Amino acid sequence: MAQGAAVLCAGAAAWRLAEYERGLRRARVVLAGVAAPGEPDREPPWRTVVARWWGVVRGRREWLCLPVAVVVALLGESPLPLAVGAVAVPLVGRRLRTAALRGRREQRAGGVVALCGAVAAELRAGRQPAQALLSALAEAGAAGALGPREEAAVLAAARFGGDVPEALRRAARQDGADGLAGMAACWQVAVDGGAGLAAGLDRLEAALREHRDQRERMKAQLAGAWATVAVLAVLPVVGLALGTALGARPLHVLLHTPMGLGCLVAGVALEAAGLGWAARIVRGERV
Repeated sequence: MAQGAAVLCAGAAAWRLAEYERGLRRARVVLAGVAAPGEPDREPPWRTVVARWWGVVRGRREWLCLPVAVVVALLGESPLPLAVGAVAVPLVGRRLRTAALRGRREQRAGGVVALCGAVAAELRAGRQPAQALLSALAEAGAAGALGPREEAAVLAAARFGGDVPEALRRAARQDGADGLAGMAACWQVAVDGGAGLAAGLDRLEAALREHRDQRERMKAQLAGAWATVAVLAVLPVVGLALGTALGARPLHVLLHTPMGLGCLVAGVALEAAGLGWAARIVRGERV
């Protein structure tokens, strides 16, 4: 209990120090470099080190595995959690990068839907296709459909009479921007065959929006399953915390006895197998 209270106090102190540093930087920006009364000219070295460490961790959250491993190693009096924390850093980082890529993919898909709707609205307002595309790309919602390089290529093609459908097809190679290929096809048909571009973009927007809404409904249906998986995954940690609070010293048993090490290895293997199995079931339901 004393060790747990010490760890909580240390975490609260680090969080408080980080909040103080953030407020101090914000005040310096607002006051344009004017120092507050009584503030020293130079900060203590330890405060600078902590602030830099917090900036790195805030940008790369996988490094939080190391402080957690240090705390578990101190509580269990064993170096094994340090090795596990070092191994977990790249694995957690890969998981976080995958989640970030998925978020950017969904954001880009939403930007494509917004771009189709904005171009169609500009066309119905009487603008020419190139002018409508330029005006739509200037909107905040539609700007997320293209990356910087792809947006520059599409803007150049629309502004200087280039091959807009080809520029849109190249932009459609981005992850999550598949709808731009349909927009390029609508543009090509409208230019070559004289068909109405606004009507085609309306139908494309409706199809993309329906596909996005279907994914959102599927995600909402799977939220309960993922919550159950998360609760089941956290239960062993809760059991260890309860055992430590009752004075049973489960970490010492797991890390310092042969039977405990065997149980630890078996438990980690079963935990990983259960999470992988649940993720596979959820992916199968999503497909």
